[in-house]
Amino acid sequence: MPVHRPGSIRPRAATAAVALLLAALSLTIPSSAQAADVPARGSASMGMGVLAHDGQDGTPVSGDATQTEGVDVASYQGNVAWSTLWSSGAKWAYTKATEGTYYTNPYFAQQYNGSYNVGMIRGAYHFATPDTTSGATQANYFVDHGGGWSKDGKTLPGALDIEWNPYGAACYGKTTSAMVTWIADFLNTYKSRTGRDAVIYTATSWWTQCTGNYSGFASTNPLWIARYASEVGTLPAGWSYYTMWQYTSSGATVGDHDKFNGALDRVVALANG
Repeated sequence: MPVHRPGSIRPRAATAAVALLLAALSLTIPSSAQAADVPARGSASMGMGVLAHDGQDGTPVSGDATQTEGVDVASYQGNVAWSTLWSSGAKWAYTKATEGTYYTNPYFAQQYNGSYNVGMIRGAYHFATPDTTSGATQANYFVDHGGGWSKDGKTLPGALDIEWNPYGAACYGKTTSAMVTWIADFLNTYKSRTGRDAVIYTATSWWTQCTGNYSGFASTNPLWIARYASEVGTLPAGWSYYTMWQYTSSGATVGDHDKFNGALDRVVALANG
């Protein structure tokens, strides 16, 4: 007969205890795979969901004189070589200023002012998180942290980056009608603060899924469409043309490259309002 000495643990009991401990830990500590799937808050950037949801199908033909090359940047690109981009043909740029009401881009000054200093026409964009605060609250935060506008011929109206949620459900847990209401709240507040209609950056597939392909903003807000392909493809309802097109995330110097649907004088016209 085995002898149980005081203070010892039977093998089966020890195994059970370890199993219970591991089970408890699994409820509180996410797996490395789960943690890797969700980026840190604040790290979102324009178009980060495009490849995963829409894929890529070539790039447009270069050298079209009726279009003007541009770029968009965020903090992960750090200090940007603006003179190199200018020399390569990029004449306009957008810089991420804010996300939600909890993040401002630490590289904003270098990116926003640097593009201006080499001669580019530049603007700022806000990455929307409709599940955290209201559209009005985020529009005010954006304007207060770099997203304003001035009629100097070099500043584009602010852009609302509204796309797939990198932190959770694609539509941020909102119904299509609630999403439209949130966007309208942002746009109305932005216009009341700046006197300008904000640009809407989105992808047709997201817009269709999350707003029900709402057409009501097309008459006032310029469209910046995201599609990594040789053609811009179908636009969201209401818009018969795009103002800007993000066509790749793998360009030289800075990955995110865009085309303005018009010659440089049309970029200036949008800046002037």
